[in-house]
Amino acid sequence: MTDKRVLRAAARAARDAFVVSAHAPIRADRRFMALLSPGLVVASYVPIGSEADPAPLAQAAAAAGCSLALPHVVDRATPLRFLRWAPDTALTAGPFGLRQPAGEDVAVAPDIVLTPLVAFDRHLNRIGQGAGHYDRAFEAFPHAKRIGVAWSVQRLEAIPADPWDMPLHAIATEQDWITE
Repeated sequence: MTDKRVLRAAARAARDAFVVSAHAPIRADRRFMALLSPGLVVASYVPIGSEADPAPLAQAAAAAGCSLALPHVVDRATPLRFLRWAPDTALTAGPFGLRQPAGEDVAVAPDIVLTPLVAFDRHLNRIGQGAGHYDRAFEAFPHAKRIGVAWSVQRLEAIPADPWDMPLHAIATEQDWITE
């Protein structure tokens, strides 16, 4: 299987069937903590459906003195922006079922991007939702650490990389922290 649409469908089915309550949550391990320092901007996200929840990573970043941001999506074609966000700030409904900061909040450049995954492989390749939002964000912020957040069942043997695909620096799952 090399067609990303087929891989995406299979990985979504595995993710949807995964019983989250039977497993430990994703945790901020020492390797993640080593990336954090006061003043960094960590972009997180609010999970949709069966996506892995990055909240423990975002909470650890905030406790380490980092600022938090969330993605703000307008539509499929418009690049996403990362908007400054605090956990006590209300979110609004966005497209595709997203919960996001209001559009007038302050846009920031992230130092670390926690990204939801549909699938990943051992080479830190990823498959996202298919709209290219994170691909364009990674291109716009090439120096940001790219950390995927997923359940272990989303791991595939291999994912074909397109020329625009940027591999992740690490992947956090409920089982481990994956790097090359």
